[in-house]
Amino acid sequence: MPVVMKFGGTSVADPDAIERLIDIVRREIASGGGAPVVVVSALARVTDALVAVAQLAEDGEGERAASALRALVDRHVAVATTVTDASRARIVDQVRREFDELVGLVHALAVLREVSPRSRDAVLAVGEIVSSRIVAAALADRGVGAAWIDARSVLVTDAEHTAAAPDMDETRARARASFAPLAAQGTVAVVGGFIGATAAGITSTLGRGGSDYSAAIFGASLDAAEIQIWTDVDGMLTADPRIVPAPRLVPRLSFAEASELAYFGAKVLHPSTILPAVSKNIPVRILNSRRPDNAGTTIASNGASASGRLTAIACKRDVTVIDITSTRMLMAHGFLRRLFEVFERFRTAVDVVTTSEVSVSVTVDDTRRLDAIVDNLHHFAEASCEREMAIICAVGESLRSDPMLFGRAVTALERIPLRLVSQAASRRNITFVLRDADVPHAMMRLHETFF
Repeated sequence: MPVVMKFGGTSVADPDAIERLIDIVRREIASGGGAPVVVVSALARVTDALVAVAQLAEDGEGERAASALRALVDRHVAVATTVTDASRARIVDQVRREFDELVGLVHALAVLREVSPRSRDAVLAVGEIVSSRIVAAALADRGVGAAWIDARSVLVTDAEHTAAAPDMDETRARARASFAPLAAQGTVAVVGGFIGATAAGITSTLGRGGSDYSAAIFGASLDAAEIQIWTDVDGMLTADPRIVPAPRLVPRLSFAEASELAYFGAKVLHPSTILPAVSKNIPVRILNSRRPDNAGTTIASNGASASGRLTAIACKRDVTVIDITSTRMLMAHGFLRRLFEVFERFRTAVDVVTTSEVSVSVTVDDTRRLDAIVDNLHHFAEASCEREMAIICAVGESLRSDPMLFGRAVTALERIPLRLVSQAASRRNITFVLRDADVPHAMMRLHETFF
């Protein structure tokens, strides 16, 4: 099957960006790879605007929500008008109709002053639905055979609204039925990322950043030759450029390295993206839509860490450390099971875990249910929280073969107070938990040491 190409919000931000997208798709077709499946995010900053609209509705601010939606209508109509010719009237009408339905929904939500997760998904989904319609029309009007596919008819999920999980078997069957005939006749399928629907047809979303995940799900479903993630940076970098000036490009890394970096804060890739690609051993490439001639970063089964070096450093900020202590029960059978059942009960993921003879420390970045978690832990242990912490994750396949790297990393952070230090059994990463205020200094020190 041909490639799956995902274009993020900055790659469909305005008419110029969409023109670049069209050129990139044309080049892919001209290369002999066949007609790709194109997955698009909402226009840049639109999802944030829709989140704000949902909040206004929940606050009962119906008029302010409607005003914000009118501004979004105007922006989308302006973009659609600029990038289309023959289909202009039709696509503008479709855009207006999608937003008219949303205005009605938001008005009802504002009256109720309640936005359930299901309703929130219905609001946020409009960004991807409208952007994908515009891109499909623009491609067709530029002479590229293209057809819009409603993602909700293909990507089937569970009912965990705002963070839905895909039903891979049903999605695979629907993806092949929807996309394969189009590819066979040389037609580009254009579909919105981030959104799907439950088996009952209720709109759902995969969570913020989920367009990457959508692309990987479709790629795995179709046994694609490659999954391309088009964004506004040249690829995966050795560190976050907002913290470390002039980081280097990582030309190649392994699936395992990419998963660690994405999970621990590398913004260029959604943490779940790698999972479907790994299952089918499909390479993932991160590319810059503003500089399409650049090679970007390739993520495959094998990485290419230089001897004596790490691959990259990532950080996750605004983390909370929870210390659980029990001199009575820590070594007792079932204590850890009971402890982690609390986090499972409140659907809160744990990032880092360290243990000692009488205590367990864990980190979480989702604090929505923190008070309830601590209350439940108090039933069998003492528990305390420390906020405004962060995780730095140093990743590299070389950690498995070069035991000196761990020592160099720890030494690089001397005089920086470290709350927790952990190295997983896979020996691909070292995680440091420290005060959030110390992150810039620590990142700079590590980057200077290894890069």
